[in-house]
Amino acid sequence: MSFGSVFATTTPISVGPYHYVPTEWICILFLVLYSISTVLHLGQAVKYRLWWMIPTATFAGILEILGWSARLWSSRNPKLLTPYEIQIVGTIIAPTPLVAANFIILGRVITQIGPHADTIVFCCFDIVCLIVQAVGGASAAHAANTKTSAAMGANIMLGGIAAQLFAIVVYVALAVETLLRLQHNRPFRYVEQRHISEKGPRVVSKNLRLMLCGMAFCTLCIFIRSVYRTVELADGWDGQVITTERYFDWLDGGMVTLAIYTLNFFYPGILVKKDNPLTHASQQSIDEESSSTKT
Repeated sequence: MSFGSVFATTTPISVGPYHYVPTEWICILFLVLYSISTVLHLGQAVKYRLWWMIPTATFAGILEILGWSARLWSSRNPKLLTPYEIQIVGTIIAPTPLVAANFIILGRVITQIGPHADTIVFCCFDIVCLIVQAVGGASAAHAANTKTSAAMGANIMLGGIAAQLFAIVVYVALAVETLLRLQHNRPFRYVEQRHISEKGPRVVSKNLRLMLCGMAFCTLCIFIRSVYRTVELADGWDGQVITTERYFDWLDGGMVTLAIYTLNFFYPGILVKKDNPLTHASQQSIDEESSSTKT
């Protein structure tokens, strides 16, 4: 085993359903990384009582562990269909609960700094995408097992991923619009805010800004991964994209790893509080002046 399998530009050897042999040390590396993040997410969910992070981010980690365990199995038995089928379903649907976590967090952030976000609608749409991808993965796996055409399963998975990609774009667009309205002090509707004066621009708190930065990076990683999987499935089961291991390692495994760890480091239980996240620029300056006068 060498790093050459990651950076090599040669055509992969046609071995089994992958058309290559999954690199063992890469499978072990991702298994360890996902296991650490999943345990951390479970512990953080219990500590901060964010129970919805268990069926979302934690469950996403479990599915990734399942998928990469199957790839590790394939690295030692590359011609077996069972691990190949498991990794298809596992790695395809694993980021979907993570997307649901993003929707919930973004919904809470937007609700604090703007109008009510339709988080339930987006999460329900995400669940539908999850079901569609699972059905497509099962169909493709069955086709691979019976040696029939897997085109229908691939098309179903492609539709699920494309729909999920569309939902991410729409949700991010709504978040950006809310932030722009906040920046220019043009809300959808005026609501009385306690502890906020009526003059001067509103400023988002430091913790909420950190959460927004983390969410932006996490969403970008998932977006890149979704584009890759869309191109991969559209290219076909024997296409150049799906038969090149390094594409999968970097654009699926790498991107989802960055996304899931981002939610570990920028954890909503720490950064998204129930208290008022908005401050007022003029009020801040008054407070600073008064404190400097006292000193």
